[in-house]
Amino acid sequence: MRKIVPLFGGVATLVAALLILFPGLSGAAAQTWEAVNPQIAVGKNIRLEVRLVEADGKAIARLVTAKSTRLDMGPDGMATMTSRLKPVATTTSGALAFETDIVMAGRWALTISGTPAGQSTPISGMVIFTATEKRSETEPPADKAAPAERKPAYYRNPMGLPDISPTPKKDWMGMDYIPVYADEANDPPGTVRISLAKVQRAGVRTEEVTRRNLARTVRAVGTIEPDESRLAVVTAKFGGFVEELFVPVTGASVRAGAPLIRVWIESTEILQKQSDLLTALRGGAGRPEDVDRAVRNLRLFGIPDPVINRLRDTREPVRSIVLTAPADGTVMQKPALVGMRFAPGDTLFKTADLSKVWVRAQVAERDLALVRAGQGVRVILKAYDDQPRDGRVAFVYPELDAPTRTAQIRIELDNRDGVLRAGLYADVEIDTRSDTPVIAIPDSAIIDSGRRRVAFVAKDGGVFEPRDLLLGRRGNGFVEVRRGLAEGERIVVTGNFLIDAESNLRAALATFDPPPDAQ
Repeated sequence: MRKIVPLFGGVATLVAALLILFPGLSGAAAQTWEAVNPQIAVGKNIRLEVRLVEADGKAIARLVTAKSTRLDMGPDGMATMTSRLKPVATTTSGALAFETDIVMAGRWALTISGTPAGQSTPISGMVIFTATEKRSETEPPADKAAPAERKPAYYRNPMGLPDISPTPKKDWMGMDYIPVYADEANDPPGTVRISLAKVQRAGVRTEEVTRRNLARTVRAVGTIEPDESRLAVVTAKFGGFVEELFVPVTGASVRAGAPLIRVWIESTEILQKQSDLLTALRGGAGRPEDVDRAVRNLRLFGIPDPVINRLRDTREPVRSIVLTAPADGTVMQKPALVGMRFAPGDTLFKTADLSKVWVRAQVAERDLALVRAGQGVRVILKAYDDQPRDGRVAFVYPELDAPTRTAQIRIELDNRDGVLRAGLYADVEIDTRSDTPVIAIPDSAIIDSGRRRVAFVAKDGGVFEPRDLLLGRRGNGFVEVRRGLAEGERIVVTGNFLIDAESNLRAALATFDPPPDAQ
């Protein structure tokens, strides 16, 4: 009969042989990683310490060399919440120490692989650390009732989820639910309470709401034009021919009454009216009203007084007359040429008095409400950028140019030196300083979501209340507040985005009803 050897005896023999060949194998199988202190705080340069322990819980005192490390948010390792690790020295025998930044409360998983001295097989594992906020950041201010005297109305989810509990509990990451007290529940929606220590770390700075004069420079572009009220046209109310030009070129300066052109009268109607005057004059002094009537008729057709006086003296009809300049100015246009035939109403000369000129500038639609007649203007010409001119807004045109979304304004400038020329390009700066002080706050104090403009009012005890604002004009880094704030209140001017994030969380939670037991 064949002898049978028990199976377990063979296995035991094999294990014994392996332990003789690999003495460190049994120790590696029983070694695990653990945290020296699993409770850590939230903040920068937080210290983490881990060590290897045997199966009986005794720490390994040998030197351990780390092969790889990684710190993630949560026990499952959130790749988007990985934090940096920096090895540091430690006095704990056999331990490894690191520094890291813990950005939020919850459970953090340290994945580590290391090899003890004298052992070839690395030991890998995961160590869980629980990060919590300091009590000073979540407790109410010192001037409020002690925490023991305040009874929470309910507890809200620390991650902002719509989950409310009547009793204390933890979420799936091990974070404590945040208590909401009765006095906090009655605050306006979005109100937050933040400890002084956290306010200082966040760089929150407040400023008192005051009245001030807002000043803003509106910039526009424009061109030089002649003053329309100083333009004049030389024409004739009868047909004829150009016989002679006394001013043969454009750009010439002329004085009022200076001869411009001699014309030959073709119109038989004008000749007939001259004949009426001569007939009345030959009739003697018995009918002076006939003479006056004939003179008025000639004047109505543009016959100048020197020509009428000549008819009185010579008692002979006139076929050519001289047309003179109606005012001082510069010849801008000269369509007339010697020998040219003209019809009644044709322009022969066009003059402009350039001692005063206009700048017609284009103002953007967004700045139009700030511009009004009478404001001071600084005009810088491209041709004479070292000689800025001061003027004033004379008129704001009532129409808006649809393609460019700009409105025209008219600016008057003195040009007695004759330097400014029509068509010159100009940069315009308009001072739009407010006449009376208004409530204004810095731009940095406003959180603009596109639909709402909000500022945070700082109250006693680390309480910050959001206020919806109705804004007005802007200038010099400040914005007028027409509704939402009162003079003397303190508002947050820096660090308000941290408060806004917490306020939005509170406002979202306020939309969920607390549990019946908490009401």
